Amino acid sequence: MIATILLSFGVLFLAELGDKSQLMALTFSLRYRWWVVLAGISVASVAVNLIAAGVGHFLGTALPAEAIAVITALTLLVVGLWTLRDARSGDDDSEDAPEPPSTRNAFLVVISAFTLAELGDRTMFAAAALASSNNWVAVWIGSVAGMVAAGGLAILVGKFAGKHLPERGIAFASGLLFLFFAAKTVLDAFVPALGGWGSAGLALIVPALLGIGAVVWRRREPAGRESGLAEIAD
Repeated sequence: MIATILLSFGVLFLAELGDKSQLMALTFSLRYRWWVVLAGISVASVAVNLIAAGVGHFLGTALPAEAIAVITALTLLVVGLWTLRDARSGDDDSEDAPEPPSTRNAFLVVISAFTLAELGDRTMFAAAALASSNNWVAVWIGSVAGMVAAGGLAILVGKFAGKHLPERGIAFASGLLFLFFAAKTVLDAFVPALGGWGSAGLALIVPALLGIGAVVWRRREPAGRESGLAEIAD
């Protein structure tokens, strides 16, 4: 059983490296408290890997990947727009910083996003494949540990980066990153022929356009304010 746990841990940890869920962990760690993100990842990992190792092993049923992809994309879209709104609020009123989300709300957001992102992901199929020929409880334990370890690594990187980057810049970049994840999730599910790099390239279009538009708008805004003050003075 110990060998199966170690095997599952190694497989899931390596599968998570560079995966969208690890990037989501890094992004969440830039906005929320590290222990809230880690707790949310842990709960989501327990649930997802229980489905993979348990239901996937005993029943062999396939989850509706397209429907899950749509729900996941909508969740990431909402989180992204919410994050961008918070960043925009900070720009509007430099004296009053936007209030951070409550611990409970952040915890629920992390659980929801990670659970939906992992359903139908390669790591879930990896856990199901391991459970088909090994003790499913051992696979479950090892898979959860591997996924949480990968998420913890991403959180460490996010916290280190957060100390050297401006808070509003982090919020804006996080919002754009979530929009990228949302677009890529839909493309991977409905246009698999694009491949990983193809879907990533197309998914970058939306956040890139929004980012460029925001930069242009912010540069033009001071000029507009100055002209307005000049008219008042006249």
